[in-house]
Amino acid sequence: MTSGKLTHIDEDGNPKMVDVSDKRVTKRTAVAQSIVYLPDEVVAAFDQNNELVTKKGSVTQTSIIAGVMGAKKTSELIPFCHQLNLTNCKIDIRRDKNELVISCTAICNGQTGVEMEALTGASIAALTVYDMCKALSHDIVIKETRLIEKTGGKSDFKRSR
Repeated sequence: MTSGKLTHIDEDGNPKMVDVSDKRVTKRTAVAQSIVYLPDEVVAAFDQNNELVTKKGSVTQTSIIAGVMGAKKTSELIPFCHQLNLTNCKIDIRRDKNELVISCTAICNGQTGVEMEALTGASIAALTVYDMCKALSHDIVIKETRLIEKTGGKSDFKRSR
């Protein structure tokens, strides 16, 4: 449940970082997902193990590494994100026909949530898929990136199917 009030705007309408200094340290988890549509010519390049190796290397393995790196650098990319010490970050990639479903799970013990880290990890992994496959087609589409669930802190969230 949200408060209906923007937290990154002060009473004068100026942007601000949220002060979390009085919040309790709790275990925080978040799962985000990006879905990448692959045109037929890209799907045809995958082998029987659902892997695609390009001149740049393995698409899924490189995307997993990039997603974790992206999650770890979220506070450098999003202006008001707090710098978090992630205790775990896991990227899962599965192919479902013409789509790659990328899931990023981020975990920390902290005073603020890890939703942005999970969303960034999933997004960077999706962008890496695009980068590595664009030589085969520019019709690749990153369809959606969304929060699936979060736990810890003031309230939990789980997307209903």
